[in-house]
Amino acid sequence: MTSWLAILAQADAAQQAPSWSMWLPFVVMGLMLVMFFRASARQKREMQKALSALKKNDKVVTSGGILGVVVAIKDNEDEVTLKTDDATNTRVRVLRSSIVRITSGDQTVGETKTQ
Repeated sequence: MTSWLAILAQADAAQQAPSWSMWLPFVVMGLMLVMFFRASARQKREMQKALSALKKNDKVVTSGGILGVVVAIKDNEDEVTLKTDDATNTRVRVLRSSIVRITSGDQTVGETKTQ
């Protein structure tokens, strides 16, 4: 008889609604995801703004690691011509979307902040 009472007591305990503390890790993970996506969207927006303001003589780095100086920009074709070597006057045509970092004087756009 006592074993039946113990089983019924366990069944009642299992049917109780979960407390708010059980949901706390899910809420924290959700907030972290929201913060991550907002930061990512902000960084993407800043990079798009910097790419639209790209001008001649800006120093850039492409996603392939090519370092160069902007020589010409074709707005309608989304194409940028980079000068990669001064001695041989080597020029490379790349897509604007392949530029990951723009360095103009003291300003650097596109670098990730390390803390």
